[in-house]
Amino acid sequence: MEVLMRRSLFFMMFLALCLPVASMASMAQSGLRTEGDVASASGAYEAEVPVNSQADSDRNGALARALGNVLAKLSGDRSVMSRPGVMQALRNAKDYVASYDYRQDQSTSAGGAPSYRTILVARFREDDVDGLISALGLPLWPQPRPKPVIWLAIDDGSGPRLVTVQQANAARPLLNRAIERGYKLGLPSGSAAEQALVGAIWRQDTAAVARASARYAPPMQLIGKLYRDGSGWVADWVFVDGGKELNKWTTKDSDARRAMASGADGAADALVRRYAKAGAATGAAGTYTIVVLGLNSAEDYMRLAAGLRETAVVRNVTPVRASGDRLELSLELTTGLAGLNRMLGDNGVIAPTAPLALPVPIDETNPSALPPPPSNEYRLR
Repeated sequence: MEVLMRRSLFFMMFLALCLPVASMASMAQSGLRTEGDVASASGAYEAEVPVNSQADSDRNGALARALGNVLAKLSGDRSVMSRPGVMQALRNAKDYVASYDYRQDQSTSAGGAPSYRTILVARFREDDVDGLISALGLPLWPQPRPKPVIWLAIDDGSGPRLVTVQQANAARPLLNRAIERGYKLGLPSGSAAEQALVGAIWRQDTAAVARASARYAPPMQLIGKLYRDGSGWVADWVFVDGGKELNKWTTKDSDARRAMASGADGAADALVRRYAKAGAATGAAGTYTIVVLGLNSAEDYMRLAAGLRETAVVRNVTPVRASGDRLELSLELTTGLAGLNRMLGDNGVIAPTAPLALPVPIDETNPSALPPPPSNEYRLR
């Protein structure tokens, strides 16, 4: 009789793990807006991406891209998508969404005809995203973040001129790219003394620029010159923090806007190298076997199934065998078990019974794998 009951509970666990997750259609969109308001992303945990339509298929892919943008902003790593486990985690982007909305952007084509583009604006739950960053072992660029001053001179063939706050639109590609990277840049007011600084900017005299920038805080300067070179453009950049040169680079591009925007990337990369906090080791993504103790009823099995399904780094759960109050599970994870433990935290459905070393993922080509070591043992909470 006990064997039959165990088999029944095991089957219930299997069915519970196969049940679909709640549909995005049941998620309320963003909070109510008054007439005339336009949806936009403004915070670190918000992002906006273009979509072809408002269909579920387009929205799910757009939410993944939006969450990727948020992870890039929070970590400061523009290559965050290539880090282990990130792409797998983005497949569950909808599980982190607090709300979403759409916006229609209108522009005019070269022929004068109006064109429209649909933008998805997504807002993600801060605590859940922070937990994901920790579980994936991503670096964290702390907030609030500094607002360096741009000292940019542009020569379009008629001589170099300083870009000031009055010409902010001329620097819009640079300002917007900084916002995409998760920080902001400021422009000088454009006094006569500052206008006379063009020569120092052109020869990259960082000391002279730093003295002129002393009235602004923080003591950080992004110094750049943008000029024509044949059929394209060249941008030479230097980023200075507290009098120390942190980065120096040159960008060549056929498009002046892209050449200009590269200044924001170089400055962000320098700031991240200096100020971001390194992420903790999480172990490699892969398939791991764990043993869960303390399952004594059907309710326990259902609670375990629901809790694992809600854990972001868990991609797939397969029951292996049950014996007594023990259940052996095969977990496909976007991190190692250390990352799983950090994601579970103090309120997860299971807790490790012993301090955890970092095991190697299971070799699925070896059917005679050894039983899981004690460090892979968990207890139902």
